[in-house]
Amino acid sequence: MQTPAYTTRLGRCFHADSLEVLRSLPANSVSLVMTSPPFALRRKKAYGNVAANEYVEWFLPFAEQIYRILKPDGSFVLDLGGGWNPGQGTRSLYPYHLILRLCETFHLAQEFYWYNPSKLPTPAEWVTIRRLRVKDSVNMVWWFGKTENPKADNRRVLRPYSPSMKRLLKHGYQTAKRPSQHEIGPHFQKDNGGAIPPNMLSIPNTRSNDDYIHRCRAAGLQIHPARFVPDVPNFFIRFLTEAGQLVLDPFAGSNVTGHEAEQLGRRWLAIEINAEYVAGSQLRFKDAVPMTAETGKAA
Repeated sequence: MQTPAYTTRLGRCFHADSLEVLRSLPANSVSLVMTSPPFALRRKKAYGNVAANEYVEWFLPFAEQIYRILKPDGSFVLDLGGGWNPGQGTRSLYPYHLILRLCETFHLAQEFYWYNPSKLPTPAEWVTIRRLRVKDSVNMVWWFGKTENPKADNRRVLRPYSPSMKRLLKHGYQTAKRPSQHEIGPHFQKDNGGAIPPNMLSIPNTRSNDDYIHRCRAAGLQIHPARFVPDVPNFFIRFLTEAGQLVLDPFAGSNVTGHEAEQLGRRWLAIEINAEYVAGSQLRFKDAVPMTAETGKAA
């Protein structure tokens, strides 16, 4: 395996081509691959992105290696934003083409909807100028298993009970059959420590001024323009892994996934091809140790 650009107590970040690093990893060794690859957008972005008509074939070699390195009970979580057809107010089908191809190998465990209420009104031509569409504010997040039974525990992601649920737990209720024919039995009155979350994750992306940005500016480094919102990988890391297990992000960007894994006591690997993004991501970690490629030791 290549020498990492830097290491921390629990992780390693590589400045490298993801496929090269993935191919060097042992089979059945990773508990969770959590990533948000470059989307197939109509305009080219600074971090690089592939055209919609090329996207599926571009991604499949990565998927092959992800499948190989996952443990039998491991998970692959893919944040994949939708796209629009160039010059049209119609949606690109590239995400669905990719998902169908992935399902030839992986098992689709569940789809999630990441709702970002603070997302800008895009595409501007159709939303704010022609006023023919509403703003696009939901990303699909797809959870796949290597087998039919990926490891998970929703007790690790419980939410606080609502005031009405707290009153119900305190005062009780009559067991009965609802008009919908659902049977509401006595087990609904058990206090399980919190509510099971839905697969709609309402997480705003309002971090336009944080420590990462301050440190990059002070160091004169390029700021990644499409950073992962920490609460997204945080949720899936807690839901799908236990402390000490290995989390990998093959399109790490500013390495939010690695940072959240470190905070949650998971081991992690991050791979990013852009040198400035790697250098900036190192600033997220107070104990990061830069390495030299020549010696493979701390710089």
